[in-house]
Amino acid sequence: MYKNKKSSLIGVIITIIILIIIVIFSNSSDGNASFFENVSNKTIVPIQKGLEYLKNKVNGNEGFFADIDTLKKENQELKEKNQELESLRGELENAKTENETLKEYLNLAEKYGEYKTVSGYVVNRDISNYSRTIVINVGSKDGVQKDMTVIGGEGLVGHVVSVTDSTAKVQTIVDTSSSVSAIMSTTKDSVVCKGNLDTDKELKAMYIPTDANIIQGDSIETSGIGGLYPKGIHIGTVKRIVSTQNITDRYAIVETAVNFSKLTSVLVITNN
Repeated sequence: MYKNKKSSLIGVIITIIILIIIVIFSNSSDGNASFFENVSNKTIVPIQKGLEYLKNKVNGNEGFFADIDTLKKENQELKEKNQELESLRGELENAKTENETLKEYLNLAEKYGEYKTVSGYVVNRDISNYSRTIVINVGSKDGVQKDMTVIGGEGLVGHVVSVTDSTAKVQTIVDTSSSVSAIMSTTKDSVVCKGNLDTDKELKAMYIPTDANIIQGDSIETSGIGGLYPKGIHIGTVKRIVSTQNITDRYAIVETAVNFSKLTSVLVITNN
């Protein structure tokens, strides 16, 4: 019983102390604000302000999100326009290429006006250690036949070895199986130009007469002998002379007039 009374007394004392503290803090001021108001101002009010700020920010960003949708739409339109421009650019490039090809054909036709020709372009190449042939996009339906001479802007390309309705296979003069009867433009000496195994830019001029005076830089042309190629078509120029112990074995290296690695347009002579 004594213990219960003591506990009750202690509880009363603690309660009184708490009330006194509350009264003291309630009467104290900090800018006319009570302790609890200060606590409220320092905790609850900032939170409320933050929430209000976020609300205003979201409400204010409705236009921003609308702008994003507009930008997405404009970006898509720009992509479509860019695709259209790329397509037009491709068409212009094709037209430019076709125009250049037509100019090449025209220049070739004017240069070789004495011949009746069919124009074509290279669609395939067969370049190996021994074979150097090309395929062109004209064939029997265009009047092209086997053994017809093929020329380029700079000179002799080769001759047709087989045809289909729409294509023709051409053995070039740089093919190792090729053999062209030719003459030197200055001395008029006869030689035979054969394909070189090591390169597609040079020929080997052989069977040079022992009394022939070979001149470096001299032009080599078809002789017309043998009936395969007409006379006077430019083949190339003498690059150097290779002497041997036996003068009958000497030969010359001829640089071809046609750059076969870049050859695109050709003419087939149909009235050899």
